Amino acid sequence: MRLSDLYRRDAAGGPLLTWRELGVYVRQLPRDARTRIALGDNDGLWGLAEHLLAMNLDAAHVANWQRANEGLKSHEQSRPPEPIERPGTARRKKITSAELLAHRERARAHLHAVAA
Repeated sequence: MRLSDLYRRDAAGGPLLTWRELGVYVRQLPRDARTRIALGDNDGLWGLAEHLLAMNLDAAHVANWQRANEGLKSHEQSRPPEPIERPGTARRKKITSAELLAHRERARAHLHAVAA
């Protein structure tokens, strides 16, 4: 198959390649194909083995943290470890009170504009 087949016709006048078929081909590409990565599909960069290894390391970090803080009061304990960052999972952004107030003001202004 070639991308130019999208615009070529067979003897009966039908397309050699339809957009639907192209979409099926793209979805069936291997997880580490450059086309998938170029389209923003970073979820496929890690396979099952990589995810299991990251989970194993996260569990080891938590176990070490628990042993290091055993017997300490909560205010004396260190912060719990952060999980290993995985592809396809965005870190949650911490929202400040100023951002929350600004969002509320924008929402109120929008409601007043719609009501007027």
